[in-house]
Amino acid sequence: MKKISSIAVLMLILFQVRANDKEIIKSTISEVTVYAQGAQLFQKASYSVKPGITEVIIEGISPFIDANSLQVKATGSVVIIDSKYSLFYPKPEEISLEGLPLKIRKDIYLLEDSLKYLGYDIQDIQDEIDVMNASKNILANNGAIRGQGKVNDSINLLKQAIDYYTIKMTEINKKLQVLNRKKADKLEKKRAMDERLIKLKQHQSSNGMNPRDQGPIHRITVTVSSKEIVTGKMSISYLVANAGWVPMYDLRSDGLTSKINLTYKAQVFQNSGLDWDNIKLNISTNNPYQNKTKPTLHPWYIDYYTYRNDGYNNNTPQSAMKKEMDTKGYAYSNSITTEEELSVIGQTSDQFVSTIRQLTSMEFHIDLPYSIKSNNEQHMVLIKVADLDANYKYYSVPKMDNSVYLVAELSKLDELGLVPAQANIFFDGSYIGETYIDPTTMQDTMYLSLGRDPNIVIKRLLVKKECKDKIIGDKIEKTMAYSIEIKNLKATGIDLIIQDQIPITTNADITIESVDLGKGTLDPLSGIIEWQLDLKTKETKLFNFNYKVKYNKDMNIAL
Repeated sequence: MKKISSIAVLMLILFQVRANDKEIIKSTISEVTVYAQGAQLFQKASYSVKPGITEVIIEGISPFIDANSLQVKATGSVVIIDSKYSLFYPKPEEISLEGLPLKIRKDIYLLEDSLKYLGYDIQDIQDEIDVMNASKNILANNGAIRGQGKVNDSINLLKQAIDYYTIKMTEINKKLQVLNRKKADKLEKKRAMDERLIKLKQHQSSNGMNPRDQGPIHRITVTVSSKEIVTGKMSISYLVANAGWVPMYDLRSDGLTSKINLTYKAQVFQNSGLDWDNIKLNISTNNPYQNKTKPTLHPWYIDYYTYRNDGYNNNTPQSAMKKEMDTKGYAYSNSITTEEELSVIGQTSDQFVSTIRQLTSMEFHIDLPYSIKSNNEQHMVLIKVADLDANYKYYSVPKMDNSVYLVAELSKLDELGLVPAQANIFFDGSYIGETYIDPTTMQDTMYLSLGRDPNIVIKRLLVKKECKDKIIGDKIEKTMAYSIEIKNLKATGIDLIIQDQIPITTNADITIESVDLGKGTLDPLSGIIEWQLDLKTKETKLFNFNYKVKYNKDMNIAL
């Protein structure tokens, strides 16, 4: 019985010893998936364990790890029991003087002796200062000086007390001043000697032979169980917040007969605390930090409130043209600026990118290796280059702007996995301006404005002779008439769309009637009239449209 108990105790001791086995290994980054915010790091390390339970400690971990996102996998016949993230604070290494040159060691010993005796001198001076300060306190709190006791009854005694106080205080203050100067000199000398001593002791570390104290080491501890000696690979992945990418586009067109070239780029940055050296890079449109919880509706209560309209109208031609183009869904470009075209990392690197459609996002796998340092600098990564079918048309809204704009109609953009971002526009080798691509609000077709064409002239005039006012009963009937003239000075024919409008109202007392739209098409909900013209070279066309507005003669309206 005793023999069995001894064996059991021995086995328990052996198990505990084996359970305390530890192996420290270094990991390297092999792959990174960069999200709109954050990045997932994939790291690998080789391990070797003995039979029993072993703690595999993996170092080389980012200090900005999100511990909740940690995942661990291992090859080989082992069972992963636990995995956790921790900080390890190494003990400061003691500085050894044995390896120092003889002269430096002598200097260190002399400095240490000098510092010891200097400390005694400073303490002596401090003791004298303390005595002087105590004397000042006794003198200042003496009853004779404070006007207490019999001194109040005698002018001579009071005079003697004041003279004595003045002489002794002056003497004490002078001694204190001398002592404080001596102490300051000694402290300054001690400070310089301390600095010299530190530099002498750091002689080895300055020559790369004695590393200084390290900060905390970020570790992942994986506890594994094995029945035999196992060698294999361990893969870990986790999320860091200090990384991301910013999308950017270039849109280029060489003429009216060519396609629109779209360059899809990502500006990748990271400050994870680890350099990404020669790693496989993936770009994902997912944002792991975005809310993933489905919203829930609650009862909606309403009540009366006072409405105040603080709106204003901006009727400048430029802003009005922009509003009109935005209403139709056209991308409006600004005037030409002095910005330089951004460079792209190789014109053929997009051929090494594969697109993976996921349930809620899209991921681009780049087969070219990338190296990105942990310094928050932006690195341009080319994701995709695509030629888009474009249908070129001319648009004009002469009520707002007597100009004709060239617009490219682009379709099938939903297949590219675009995200909202700024886009630079280049037409016929010239930088036109910027626009904003927003697939979340985009229809099947995107309208890209390429600027004004001065070779197409358009005029909109009020035809005064056809504008009339009539009183019919208690109503006024106002007739408004306009003419639009368009001339094509280009060497080729064009397709032109012209827009104008008639007013609309929600007041039942006001009646609006379109009399003649000049073969235009009216949208009754918006009041917008649209003419589609095929204008040949050097051709001029003129058409008129008019409408009537009937309203109460005691009221005023603005037309």
